Amino acid sequence: MFFLPLFDNNPTSRTPVISYLILVACIMVFLWQLKLSGYEERTAFLQFGIIPSVLLGGENLPASLAVVPNWATIFTSMFLHGGFMHLAGNMLYLWIFSDNVEDAMGPFRFIGFYALCGVGAGLSQAVIDPSSNIPIIGASGGIAGILGAYILLHPRATVRVFMLILVFVRIISLPAWLVLGVWIAGQFVAAPAGLSDGGGVAYFAHIGGFVTGMILIPFFKRREVALLADDRAEKPRWSAEPVPFSTLKQEAKARYQRRPGGSVPSVKRRIKGPCD
Repeated sequence: MFFLPLFDNNPTSRTPVISYLILVACIMVFLWQLKLSGYEERTAFLQFGIIPSVLLGGENLPASLAVVPNWATIFTSMFLHGGFMHLAGNMLYLWIFSDNVEDAMGPFRFIGFYALCGVGAGLSQAVIDPSSNIPIIGASGGIAGILGAYILLHPRATVRVFMLILVFVRIISLPAWLVLGVWIAGQFVAAPAGLSDGGGVAYFAHIGGFVTGMILIPFFKRREVALLADDRAEKPRWSAEPVPFSTLKQEAKARYQRRPGGSVPSVKRRIKGPCD
């Protein structure tokens, strides 16, 4: 079985400027990577990626590779990707879920939130395997933090999902808590195997980023924004029935039209966070 989220039903009241800038920056860096030879790209990964044995293990890079401080690689690594599918997958999740999270806290807080999620993600992977010499790259740790925040902000939001089961293709509607819950559960299941094979996907970075996002969102959200929002005025439209393409097209168009009030839930039904 394969499933892929397409979009949610949460219009926002503000243009997610920082989310767009992160997306553009990642794409621009990837276009730069395409101009590099294989050797040059591997060198860039060593220069700007997180190397656990260097960050935590006390090892040193040769002077030709130590172009930024070790701690700075936590941030520079978030803009590098190992291939087109790596980039595309990360940017898809960023596009779908980040605008609501940025809307819940504002652009300046969102910068700090995203950076801290990246720190939590990078350190989680490095602490698990501090002797590793394999560079950790990708925006997925910070994006995992966005997913952790989203599941606490809008667990009942409807997400349109592309699903492939054997030869059967469906586009269905599922609640966000299920879509993101399945995603993070998959990270926990795959993490031990990912660690034992000595490379590949940094599952513990995903887990660390997700948990960091869940911890931070009560402190970063605006006061009027609810956690675990439940707007009973609208019944959830979750269904396993296939969605016609015409309906999908209309919903996608409506989704990205900015609306007054956007995704900020009613104050009457909100659950207070530590900042309140």
